[in-house]
Amino acid sequence: MKSRNWLIGLTLGMVLFSACSTEKDYLVTIHTEYGDMHAVLYDETPQHKENFIKLTKEGFYDSLIFHRVIENFMIQGGDPESRNAQPGLPLGSGGPGYTVPAEFVPKYHHKKGALSAARLGDQQNPSKASSGSQFYIVQGQVYSEEEITIDMQKLGMIAQRAMQQNDSLAKYCAQVYQTQGSAGYAALLLDLKDSLSSMTGMDYKRTMDPARMKDYTTIGGAPHLDDEYTVFGEVIDGMEIIDKIAVQPTDQRDRPVEDISFTISVEELPRSRITKDYGYEFPLIEN
Repeated sequence: MKSRNWLIGLTLGMVLFSACSTEKDYLVTIHTEYGDMHAVLYDETPQHKENFIKLTKEGFYDSLIFHRVIENFMIQGGDPESRNAQPGLPLGSGGPGYTVPAEFVPKYHHKKGALSAARLGDQQNPSKASSGSQFYIVQGQVYSEEEITIDMQKLGMIAQRAMQQNDSLAKYCAQVYQTQGSAGYAALLLDLKDSLSSMTGMDYKRTMDPARMKDYTTIGGAPHLDDEYTVFGEVIDGMEIIDKIAVQPTDQRDRPVEDISFTISVEELPRSRITKDYGYEFPLIEN
């Protein structure tokens, strides 16, 4: 009896292994003059995945450019108007003529290499629907745990409350903002965070999932974008290409001075092959 149970278990295991090894998925390749980036798209964001594959197969992304590049933040492309665009021309408003509904998945966040959908701002787009074609790839930066646990939006609200109670503080903060700009003002709030919290009785800290915390304090990313923009995939090979593109000189609109063009292709491969070649472990499918 024990021998028979062992044989049944072995057979089932072989069937499951065979199913996993033959299951296929799409490997996305973003071709650039600096090299190729390989990425996968998430099953849990099906509308974004289907749309991205569809546009890629249609050649929509052929010879577009990364029209917005910000070092330590992200590189953005997917505007069809960027194809053969004249130097200095403002870009970033083009698309296929439709949006994709937001698909926020808590376990996917803006770590370095995250492939995410651009979108219009909340005022014009309260549902946070994604652009039909524009995407960005996160470069970001590495943060300390203290930096991660400070919610700057909350801290700003606390500062506003404190300034309503203290005219001298309000004048001082206004002076810093006028002379040092938003960066200087943010640094001031960080210096005063405990005093502001004590004055108002409000807490500026936020909690974070341990997996997110680990990514942001090791490989880095852009945590302020979490739960605001749909993350629908990630770069699994060629992370150094993001860094090479992100440091290129840009104009005042963050468009690279020298165009950085790209073309995207997709190839359907066994998931086991993608794991073997690139080390990416696909998440288990939950029933």
